[in-house]
Amino acid sequence: MKYRITATISAAFLATALASGAAVAQQAEVPAQQAAPATTEYSDSQLQKFVNASKQVAAISSEYTPKLQATDDQQEQQEIYREADEKMVEAVQNEGMSVDEFNGINQAVQADPQLMERVQNMAR
Repeated sequence: MKYRITATISAAFLATALASGAAVAQQAEVPAQQAAPATTEYSDSQLQKFVNASKQVAAISSEYTPKLQATDDQQEQQEIYREADEKMVEAVQNEGMSVDEFNGINQAVQADPQLMERVQNMAR
């Protein structure tokens, strides 16, 4: 079964915010495939994995965004997106997280200012 990082762009913004300590001021439009988790009770270990994975996802996004923008060929764009997505999934899994867990934490962090602050503090 293939997974997708459903919040690629927002994760990239989040990782940038984590690195700079700033709040996420803009949220990209992302298809809502699942509702944000009802609980925001995450362990420090889970959040640290999320921070590490977010930084990697942001780096991959930064690498592939210019490639996507450089072509108008829809088939080529799909191939570039597929390649980037595979790398992002691998980065998340290498941190010991599932894609669903990563996406759930990402949504929770964006919805909960206290959790966002906690994650930002971990990223410093």
